[in-house]
Amino acid sequence: MDRKQFLSRSLKVTMGTFLAGPILAASAGCSTPEPADSGGAEGSPEPMPPAAPLVLAQVALPYAYNALEPSIDAQTMEIHYTKHHTGYVKKANAAILEEGINVKDEAELVANVGKYSTGIRNNVGGAVNHNLFWEVMAPGGTGMPDGKVLDAINAGFGDFEMFKTAFTEAGMKRFGSGWAWLVEQDGKLAIGSTANQDNPLMDVSDFKGKPLLALDVWEHAYYLKYQNKRNEYVENWWKVVNWANVAKRMG
Repeated sequence: MDRKQFLSRSLKVTMGTFLAGPILAASAGCSTPEPADSGGAEGSPEPMPPAAPLVLAQVALPYAYNALEPSIDAQTMEIHYTKHHTGYVKKANAAILEEGINVKDEAELVANVGKYSTGIRNNVGGAVNHNLFWEVMAPGGTGMPDGKVLDAINAGFGDFEMFKTAFTEAGMKRFGSGWAWLVEQDGKLAIGSTANQDNPLMDVSDFKGKPLLALDVWEHAYYLKYQNKRNEYVENWWKVVNWANVAKRMG
């Protein structure tokens, strides 16, 4: 082999080695490393987004403002619904957000309301209680229940008139502001009352049970029409009780 042939062969070997390096590296998986998995260690779950705060809703009024006249006048209904109830709902939702309360639903919040501030207790109670109150009233009420509601009342209180007297007394004897209630307790009916905006489903309530019927005895519920005559308000309220709704709430 002469000098010229030797140099030519050496150059080919050198170029082959130079070109083969990147090809062999790629085939061996030595390419540029992939970015690290942002999810952390292999198999670890991705972080869950924070739960959205619970938002309480105000039920749509199921009748016109004047539908319960003459028992409840239109002006009282409009102010009660658009000012008082709307205010409770807004303040309750603001407090839930401000205090960072994380619950799955309204029932959990009400059942554990004693864990939170007085503002939560009062405004959540006002929101929930009024939602029920509008629905247990209806225009052209029958004045008396029938079917399973009447059977349960007769079994628990003797007859409807005795029940009516006991419930009226609960509303009349509630000092200051509050509510009178008909509830279920272990399959039986019971009558009682709560102060302010407490609800029988609250852990802090002195009177407990599943609400079936509610009567608002705060002065804003009747003062424009009845002034201080709560007894007249309660007597006329019986004419607009929605017993069909009460039946739906019974177990």
